[in-house]
Amino acid sequence: MNRFPTDFLWGASTAPHQVEGNNVNSDWWAREQVTPGMALSGDVLDSYHRYGEDMRLLADAGLNAYRFGIEWARIEPIPGHFSKAELAHYRRMIDTAIGLGLTPVVTLHHFSSPKWFADEGSWMTERSIERFTSYVTTATSILEGVEWVCTINEPNMLAMMGAMLKATESGEDDWQSPTVEGDVQMVLPAPDPEVGRRLARAHDAAREILKERTDAKVGWTIANQALTAKPEHEAKLIEERYVREDLYLEAAKNDDFIGVQAYSTQEVDANGPVPHAPHPDNTLVGSAYRPDSLGMAVRHAWQVTGGVPVLVTENGIATDDDNRRIAYTTEALQHLSAAVDDGVDVRGYLHWSALDNYEWGHWEPTFGLIAVDRETFERQPKPSLAWLGNLARSGKGPTT
Repeated sequence: MNRFPTDFLWGASTAPHQVEGNNVNSDWWAREQVTPGMALSGDVLDSYHRYGEDMRLLADAGLNAYRFGIEWARIEPIPGHFSKAELAHYRRMIDTAIGLGLTPVVTLHHFSSPKWFADEGSWMTERSIERFTSYVTTATSILEGVEWVCTINEPNMLAMMGAMLKATESGEDDWQSPTVEGDVQMVLPAPDPEVGRRLARAHDAAREILKERTDAKVGWTIANQALTAKPEHEAKLIEERYVREDLYLEAAKNDDFIGVQAYSTQEVDANGPVPHAPHPDNTLVGSAYRPDSLGMAVRHAWQVTGGVPVLVTENGIATDDDNRRIAYTTEALQHLSAAVDDGVDVRGYLHWSALDNYEWGHWEPTFGLIAVDRETFERQPKPSLAWLGNLARSGKGPTT
């Protein structure tokens, strides 16, 4: 196995609503209070106050990058009012990361929005892009020295969540997080292409502002599903890929990088995606144990975008067995290395997640390199953190 590039990013990722706590001005905070089946986030992991400890654990282990988000709902709690204190808070996070030798990869929107934005009608209103770009413009004031900026996390999942929330709010079913699939892998509804195209417009507008006002590389991150099909279902595969993934990959053709986020695969038949059958090897969220999905997703993103550099912004496994996490990540990195050997320009690998966190309405699945006691907030690094840090120090992928 060849070495990864010397400037390769080795790190881990989080999202603000999943780790910070008390995100009281966000749509997700409001939604948790009234949605059947949705657990409360509450204090979460108190990373709003403990981010320095979290970053130091990553840096001391040997990692050189940390992907985290800045929370729009904190920065703009009411329309047009921007909090100087919150901007300063996130600037301190950026400075802390840089001071510890961690390259900050900053996400501007990771599912949660200000409650007022949702109350206005969210992304499909006439003013939505204006609202988002006003926030992005303000955010650029704290991005000096940030080399990587993700505008919107998983817009394909964001475009799908609206339909799921409507079904829950109408009483058809309890909330089922798209990241928590249960004992059997569920078939998620297709994202709404109209919403997807609006998100692509928002991304384009944000990218233009960021390129004008910062020196950062700009992209967005996609939930890559590594869809497969038998030859007789190739036409359906192309159809499903477009609405679920390729629409968003094509929107990244003018970006500096594409964020690839891959965990497992799903087969497509004549009717669409097929639920993965129960199996002893399935993960805690019911998905198939498929570390090869990372290589599949990276190659597909590279092809569809026409050769936009790849940054793996999420990859991991929901498991309570850390040895299994190491085994999964070992094989995933071997497939990633093979893609690099074949000419795919991969700039880094950011594991999901740094911490066992709040999974959008649920607490049960554990993805983290670090466990957290939810009563005391004590951080408990797992062996997988040291293992990944050692790989980062060596600059090599794991051996077979």
